[in-house]
Amino acid sequence: MANVLVLAEHDDGQLKLATLSALGFAHQVCAAAGGAYSVLILGQSLGDATEKLRGYGAASVLVADHVALKEPLADKYAHVIAEVARTQNATLVVGAASTFTKDLLPRAAALLDAGMISDVIEVRPEGTDFVFKRVMYAGNIIATVKLEGAVKFLTVRAAAFAPPAQTAELSPATPVAVDAGKLPAQIDYVGREAKVAGRPDSTEARVVVSGGRAIKNAEDFERLIGGLADVLGGAVGSSRALVDSGITPNSLQVGQTGKVVAPDLYIAVGISGANQHMAGMKDTKVIVAINKDAEAPIFEVADYGLVGDVYQVVPELTEKLRK
Repeated sequence: MANVLVLAEHDDGQLKLATLSALGFAHQVCAAAGGAYSVLILGQSLGDATEKLRGYGAASVLVADHVALKEPLADKYAHVIAEVARTQNATLVVGAASTFTKDLLPRAAALLDAGMISDVIEVRPEGTDFVFKRVMYAGNIIATVKLEGAVKFLTVRAAAFAPPAQTAELSPATPVAVDAGKLPAQIDYVGREAKVAGRPDSTEARVVVSGGRAIKNAEDFERLIGGLADVLGGAVGSSRALVDSGITPNSLQVGQTGKVVAPDLYIAVGISGANQHMAGMKDTKVIVAINKDAEAPIFEVADYGLVGDVYQVVPELTEKLRK
């Protein structure tokens, strides 16, 4: 039987939708092997996010709500996660693959001398253990692996696991005692810089419009990529080439070293389709490519392709959609 602990991710109290996919993984594991899953949320003033988590079939929503946890400092969060995993006798500790979990879960795993794998896309029970499939080498290899140890840490790709159905019965919310005096203090919180974009996050949007090397400057990116995204009510993304050239910020990068997205619709504008970029969006349901190079690799994976100059095609497409 499995005892799964799911780490919830939120941004200042706003629950990240990818957390529901991690709950979907836990639900699938428990349905196949027996057992139960709980969800852990850390931070301060977590009332709204906690209430949203209570309707997804968890045995308990564990709430570590303390002023010392207001900011997601990795040393403090990892300490609490490890302690909760120990007291709950968790056999699997899981979170959706993101920069948040990649910062925290390896640290927590190290505190428990446990193994960890990332980017899991499939799981099946095998006797009293589990076999996982995970993505490696920019999506070019899917490895089938087992993880040794009594407790296993892992991250899952959100696109691979559907959220569990909501239940009428709400899970109990259980406070987690936090002794601030025992928390590590190797990291000091200095501040946070966040640009208000007015657009959805690309990891949660149904539509993502991304720009590549064909875009010449930041103004053109906002006019072409941002304009098309706004008409569709979508998010914007960027290839690494634009980030390296200073045209777009790193926060917009989609790819192996950027964000992994899986929207219903992904529009690649002026993107050639290098493996590094493909690793970040290949789970998209429908891919549309616009590129003047008819031989661009992106057309090999695109569901729809349009060969043409993005500076001519995108404004026309945006105008037609606006009408």
